[in-house]
Amino acid sequence: MASDNSFDIVSKLDLQELRNAVDQAMKEIKTRFDLKDSKSDISIEGEEAVQLASADEYKLEAVKEILQQKMVKRGISLKALTWGKLEPATGSSVRQKVTLQQGIPTEKAKDIVKLIKDSKKKAQASIQGDTVRVSSKDRDTLQEVIALLKGHDFGIDMQFTNYRSN
Repeated sequence: MASDNSFDIVSKLDLQELRNAVDQAMKEIKTRFDLKDSKSDISIEGEEAVQLASADEYKLEAVKEILQQKMVKRGISLKALTWGKLEPATGSSVRQKVTLQQGIPTEKAKDIVKLIKDSKKKAQASIQGDTVRVSSKDRDTLQEVIALLKGHDFGIDMQFTNYRSN
């Protein structure tokens, strides 16, 4: 039997880079004139979420912009974020929870598998937990599948890892 080549499609966020982006954003928030006394804050809550807080909606929007700029500079895709709705907090302040995308949701994984099958390429795709494994006898086919997936927007941040040739 011919040997199979494979790779995994994952959606993982580099938490250390996220921490660095949050630290940089907080430094900028503390020094910006328009946000100086706004009691603005960004906190990381485990591996699942980030909490933004500020004095009002306008200032929270500025905090959000700063965080997004810092994340893009650090190579973190904004597709990995799901923005929650604005919630009133103590006094007149507001907060917003941002959920972090870790792993590929089942519906998106099914869409990825369907796209690969519909492409008629000689590759098999299987869902394994929160990753999708793609295997083929031909390495070039795997490269074509990666190019196909990169050209299609699933609304999530995807990385291609564990490239193996047996």
